[in-house]
Amino acid sequence: MIELAGIVILGILAQWVSWRLKLPAILPLILIGLFVGPISTLFTEDGSKWIEPVWNGEKGLFPGDSLFYFVSLAMGVILFEGGLTLRRNEISKVGPVILKLISLGAVVTFFGAAVATHFIFDLSWEVSFLFAGLIIVTGPTVISPILRNIPLKKDVSAVLKWEGILIDPLGALVAVLVFEFISVGGTSGFTQQALIEFGKIVIVGFSFGISAAYALYFAMKKRLIPHYLLNVAALSVVLLVFVESDIFAHESGLLSVVVMGMVLGNSNLPNLKELLYFKESLSVLLISILFILLAANINISDLLLVYNWKTAILMAVIIFILRPLAVFISTFGSSLKTNEKMFISWVGPRGIVAAGIASLLGTKLIKRGVAEAEYITPLVITLVLVTVLLNGTTARFVAKLVGVFLKESNGILIVGASKASRLIAKYLHNNERHVVLIDTNSENIEKAKRLGLDAMESNIYSEDVSTDVELSDIGYLLALTGSDEVNNYALTRFKKHLGEHGAFRLISPEELRKPKKAPVKELFSKKDDYINLNEVARDYPAVNELELESKENYLKEIEKLNKEQKTVPLFIKDNTGVLHIIASTSIENELTIEKGNKLVYLGKPIEVIGADPESKKTVETE
Repeated sequence: MIELAGIVILGILAQWVSWRLKLPAILPLILIGLFVGPISTLFTEDGSKWIEPVWNGEKGLFPGDSLFYFVSLAMGVILFEGGLTLRRNEISKVGPVILKLISLGAVVTFFGAAVATHFIFDLSWEVSFLFAGLIIVTGPTVISPILRNIPLKKDVSAVLKWEGILIDPLGALVAVLVFEFISVGGTSGFTQQALIEFGKIVIVGFSFGISAAYALYFAMKKRLIPHYLLNVAALSVVLLVFVESDIFAHESGLLSVVVMGMVLGNSNLPNLKELLYFKESLSVLLISILFILLAANINISDLLLVYNWKTAILMAVIIFILRPLAVFISTFGSSLKTNEKMFISWVGPRGIVAAGIASLLGTKLIKRGVAEAEYITPLVITLVLVTVLLNGTTARFVAKLVGVFLKESNGILIVGASKASRLIAKYLHNNERHVVLIDTNSENIEKAKRLGLDAMESNIYSEDVSTDVELSDIGYLLALTGSDEVNNYALTRFKKHLGEHGAFRLISPEELRKPKKAPVKELFSKKDDYINLNEVARDYPAVNELELESKENYLKEIEKLNKEQKTVPLFIKDNTGVLHIIASTSIENELTIEKGNKLVYLGKPIEVIGADPESKKTVETE
């Protein structure tokens, strides 16, 4: 009982440490597992482990095949959750570079790693290809913490993020399929019977996965399952599909749950986001337990097996030759610059799927007596630790070295995607500013996306906002929702991280009635609350530019805008095209206005007496 409770406590503690230190969770989890497992044998009198998952095959926390069953079911749930994140529209959105990385790049890594492993370690081709299949993945849960605090060009961070998301389930499929070839081929090679069994696994895996997904979709859509049972019912279906699929075609369960997740993830299921949140929470718990157990189950003899110069050479080939080769071949002819390709080549940490599937499949092959299978788990675990440590400690330095580190975070996060927010965001986007809108209203998000804007359906109180790597270049924050509570919370929570150059919110109705209670800083406008802002956007859905002659001209025009109820001053655009937010904190005496600067405002076009007609222009409408 103490050991079981200790694993859960240590697992959650490792998750907290990784969050606090901004490290991938897999690193402290595996290190804790190794410490309480094989390393602890160096300190105990009888040479036993502090935590022993399996001892002599019959004793320990999971005697017999219990650990094998737990790992299988846990990986099934984790891979199902990974399948839920695999969306068709995201594949099309990220472009040909991502598609090449997860196809052509994966092929280069797969064959290159197999050849290197075979000749460096003198392992069989079957085991070499299985190892290669396991390491083609780069997990998003490992990459995200590394990139989260490195300001990068949006294209670079997006490529790394979506490569990890899309290749995770695909890499698991490749590893499982190679494993099936080994399992059914035996020592006689890939015979006709092996091909038949392989085809059976693919057919059963896809048919069970697709059928179960549509059955669950129908049941949830027709409200055949009460709301309070939705999440646990989905979990039970995942476990049922995994087990039943495995009965009909041995080892097809992993394929079934990934396919099931992919089908559900691309459906219009209204409860999908809630289901995904539940599975994410469950995955965190399972991952915390799973990797402490897997690392603890490794023996000192397994570590000594790969503690040699051959391992160092193999790691160097994978990190310094195969990864750059795969990236440069996949990005040939793309718009990415050489320095951007170099950084992407450097950041390729292996993660949870690689380590978990390796332990699962490696254990299975060892139990079946497959020669050299004992190399698989320690080699993959070593690669995970090396790449996570290497990338986690050097990514920021390498980003600066190759010149992809953004010295200024000029992106803008707008909380709230109302009509006014979309008009402002579209104008900023057209002026080459990276803008991201977030809102809980799916209709507002869809309208923003139709305008070509980056938009996320997310709750400001969730971890999604603070963990999204595509927000790494954000330096300005505009809280423009109709909720004073949300606006204040956004500034309180994200001002330091996402609003370092400026964080502004809408004035509340109470502050509008009693201006003396309004803060000296942080207001987006002194005279416009959410209602007035969106009434202006509704009646005059346009962002206008007004050319200025001098500072006196600016003061006169801004006074005219402030008197007009159907206008909202927004920015000053200088002669180089740089936009400066006109906030209530602006002190007119400190403003520098030059001839040719433009006053940007939302709403009703104002007349400029005696001015050139070109001096005022409507530049954006919705």
